[in-house]
Amino acid sequence: MATSRGPYAKGVAKREEILRAALEVIARHGYRKTSTRELAAAVGLSEAGLLHYFGSKEKLFEAVLRARDEADRSRFADVADSIDLLAAAVRHNGSVPGLVELYSTFSAEAGDPDHNSHGYFVDRYAGIRASLADAVRARQTAGTFTPSADPETIATLLIALSDGLQVQSQYDLDADPGDLFTHLLNLLSGLPRDS
Repeated sequence: MATSRGPYAKGVAKREEILRAALEVIARHGYRKTSTRELAAAVGLSEAGLLHYFGSKEKLFEAVLRARDEADRSRFADVADSIDLLAAAVRHNGSVPGLVELYSTFSAEAGDPDHNSHGYFVDRYAGIRASLADAVRARQTAGTFTPSADPETIATLLIALSDGLQVQSQYDLDADPGDLFTHLLNLLSGLPRDS
């Protein structure tokens, strides 16, 4: 069992420092404009030293996305359900376009079954889809969501909308993904657009 001292704890602390720095640098500069050299310099390491903590550049960026997901869960811990969590994350992502670029690019690249992070995205999407489907069922039971919709289909469509809006926001800087996502939720709830 690990203790709070020693090389293991120092390695964990350094890994967390790297992830914090990477989240900040990528959010500010974007995925394409951020090099591993820049990330290494931000935490006082060589590129080889940086990658030592993750094994590969792909695993580093996967860890950054995992850290972003964890930060979002903490940031939005008080939301009612996973649908509201996804909506809050879509709204928040407008303030971190570099992380949206990382997510959009990396998720497309990881569609290749041979990509190092393919399994991460398969598991991530399956977990989100199941959680969203449960939230749809709960809202249908409460009478606040269209009762005729298939929960799994709606969950898949919400994920596709979320991802698609994030990609579109990179081309149409005037688009507001959060507003568009909320508009669809209101349609599914039978609420007017301005609710």
